[in-house]
Amino acid sequence: MFAKKKQPAIRTLIGEGTLIRGELRFSDGLRIDGEVQGDVIANDDVHSILVISEKARIVGRVKAAHVIINGAVEGPIVADELLELQPKAVIVGDVVYEVLEMHQGATVHGQMRPMKAQEKPALKLAANNL
Repeated sequence: MFAKKKQPAIRTLIGEGTLIRGELRFSDGLRIDGEVQGDVIANDDVHSILVISEKARIVGRVKAAHVIINGAVEGPIVADELLELQPKAVIVGDVVYEVLEMHQGATVHGQMRPMKAQEKPALKLAANNL
């Protein structure tokens, strides 16, 4: 009935305990469990997904189509399609998104704005089932 875009496969993992310094560019999917000190940017020519786990930390710019965050990011974030802020997400920086899903407990210390500032932003609320 409703066509849902197929997510790209997560082909790369930066494991817990790993530290990368410098710009990181990727295609398809990337999961970060370690620390990156530098920009994390998806190649523009593909639909991409970036998962920043609860134990991950990024100090730098983040840009991808679909961004899922449950860790810490210090720097600006751009999500061209969907930004998911999980309960343990801590963002220090400005956020630009097409569609936003923010769970209770996530924090953002910076400006949040939709890509199309003139239009009403698409906002999806994630509520706890109590």
